[in-house]
Amino acid sequence: MRIYLDNCCYNRPYDDQTQLRISLESQAKMYVQNMIRNDKLELVTSFMLTYENSKNRSEEKRNAIAEFMKNYSSVYVGGEWREKAESIANKIMATGVKSADALHTACAILAHCDYMLTTDDRLLKFKSEQIGETIKIVNPTEFIMILGGTQDDE
Repeated sequence: MRIYLDNCCYNRPYDDQTQLRISLESQAKMYVQNMIRNDKLELVTSFMLTYENSKNRSEEKRNAIAEFMKNYSSVYVGGEWREKAESIANKIMATGVKSADALHTACAILAHCDYMLTTDDRLLKFKSEQIGETIKIVNPTEFIMILGGTQDDE
């Protein structure tokens, strides 16, 4: 199964863990990362993730995220896809999605991902069928529930 995690998903474990939702999403995201490490899921990354991560003010977080993407991404949607990504992103933005989120979604669509994981409430409301595409956009907790939580991550 091919998945794409947007930038807010990568950063979720660094957020305030005293909030229950954030803690659950962080745990789910870490579970997903273990599944990726153990070749149970195929990770897609993109020029948009690389760009957004480069803007992270924390060198420690920026480096940890970049290292994970470098080591475990099996598909990279690079800059040569930018024009196609922007074309799809424009359709997505017409539904009210912000430009960065639209580009992430477009990259996931171009890579034929089964799921895109995000913690962004606005993006979770977007339905790809509105633009004639099919990708499921869910938060990490919902994704684990879809899987049934039964995948062996060892």
